[in-house]
Amino acid sequence: MAKLQSLDPNTPIFAQFKEKTGPIVLANTFVVPKERTEAFLALFRRQAEFMKAQPGFVSLQMHKGTADSQLLMNVAVWESTEALATAFGNPEFQRLAAESPDDIGSYPHVFEQIDV
Repeated sequence: MAKLQSLDPNTPIFAQFKEKTGPIVLANTFVVPKERTEAFLALFRRQAEFMKAQPGFVSLQMHKGTADSQLLMNVAVWESTEALATAFGNPEFQRLAAESPDDIGSYPHVFEQIDV
């Protein structure tokens, strides 16, 4: 399974799941060895199809780092943290997530929009 790591050590992803807010954006940055990129994306597509069918899902985009980067970033919009947490905790999604190789790093973080 990919190693879940926190961008903000004071606010790990599971603590964020307890916050009742929405709509939210999940930004998940993955560090993927180049030789695993195609296999990772194939698995991610299966995971994305599952998530797209879940209540509260709004949209999803995957981005690739430039200049030969090993980074991929998923940006997903959800109606609420509760909807995301429920989908993430679903045994089917957990089974799919367990298929990710251990040498992939995952840095998920939940954001909410603010006015500037």
